[in-house]
Amino acid sequence: QVQLVESGGGLVQAGGSLRLSCAASGRTFSSYTMGWFRQAPGKEREFVAHISWSGGSTYYADSVKGRFTISRDNAKNTVYLQMNSLKPEDTAVYYCAASGKHGSTWRGSDYWGQGTQVTVSS
Repeated sequence: QVQLVESGGGLVQAGGSLRLSCAASGRTFSSYTMGWFRQAPGKEREFVAHISWSGGSTYYADSVKGRFTISRDNAKNTVYLQMNSLKPEDTAVYYCAASGKHGSTWRGSDYWGQGTQVTVSS
């Protein structure tokens, strides 16, 4: 089992920044591809970004490319999402996920965190 706990959400004005963290416990963190997803009210959960087990490869949704950066620290069992130039349409609950499958596309989540709310005001 892997437990994932997100933190760092909050209320920010448009154009501002937030950094989300996801702390993992349980089985070997470094063996998992880690991802961030989000779900806005009335919408389906959508992919935001993911990072390979080594941190050497990162992938982003077009809507966040150039504004968000995913990173990980395997020594701290933590994955981060730095969000800059935030827009009101970024408002959502952000979820951390872990996958035992690797590749350039997300291949399904084995574990999910509970989510953290990000609200961007205009």
